[in-house]
Amino acid sequence: MPILEVKDLILEISGNRILHGIDLTLEEGKTHGVVGESGCGKSMTGFAIMGMLPPGGKIVSGSIQLEGRELTTLHRREWPQIRGSQIALVMQDPFTSLNPMMRVGDQIAEAIWLHRKVKRSQAKKEAIELIDKVGVPSPGTSARKYPHQMSGGQRQRIVIAIAFACRPKVLIADEPTTALDVTLQAQILRLLVDLQRDEGTAVMLISHDIGVIGAMAERISVFYAGGVVELGTAEQVLRSPTHPYTQALLDAMPRVGQEELRSISGQPPDLSNLPPGCPFAPRCVSKFEKCEVKPDLTRGKDAHSSACWLVQDTTRVSSKEIPF
Repeated sequence: MPILEVKDLILEISGNRILHGIDLTLEEGKTHGVVGESGCGKSMTGFAIMGMLPPGGKIVSGSIQLEGRELTTLHRREWPQIRGSQIALVMQDPFTSLNPMMRVGDQIAEAIWLHRKVKRSQAKKEAIELIDKVGVPSPGTSARKYPHQMSGGQRQRIVIAIAFACRPKVLIADEPTTALDVTLQAQILRLLVDLQRDEGTAVMLISHDIGVIGAMAERISVFYAGGVVELGTAEQVLRSPTHPYTQALLDAMPRVGQEELRSISGQPPDLSNLPPGCPFAPRCVSKFEKCEVKPDLTRGKDAHSSACWLVQDTTRVSSKEIPF
């Protein structure tokens, strides 16, 4: 049984449909990558799993199950037993996700004390051990620092320490390396891999960077306009993409020796006013008559799924494989 399973999740905010039938499966010790442009529903899916919907947000239908336990029907008083202890979140900006008025050691200790009910002295001791484990120098001294006294990379390590403080079964990492340079990005990703291996945590990694997703994930979901348009193993999605949107994303990656950067024409659609038919059709260079009807995410060869009529009409499928 998967640790976390999302089935046909439909979400609305103030009457506007934001997520359209999301399916997602997270397995123990595995990383599931979620990639797509801004505004396609990646982070909102993570917030729905965490029970952290914005004002006006509600789950219309669908299921979110943690080891068989349904989360969509939980009362708000039950969420503190889940959030932070069984499902943890690493947000995009470590500076705004940390409390500027608290020392970082106390913030880690607070998570341990609240969820595991140990003595405060024991929680502080474990906090210092975690600071050391995530690679922040001088852990005893660093525990007494405030967030503004630390570098961006150190703050991100503290956020990850808080997330792993209670050994969660599921970790949602929402753009965990966005504000970091390439060297720090590699260090943070290595840290996530090491902690995941030690704890057996299932990770949902959200990123705009296909390179990061390719290096970290065993399976990948490509999001567009609030839905999943392609799903498969990392090898399938990155080496032999079947959806034109995935192909366009990979084609837009910069490469050594490339003289001109490629881009996807147009803009993602307004989720409250999606075009009829395939949502990617207005930007797609391969659209044809069938695209006036919205395709479903269909299971193809070797469980490689795609929401595109081109997959069903084999005479039109491009044979181009995009190198990664």
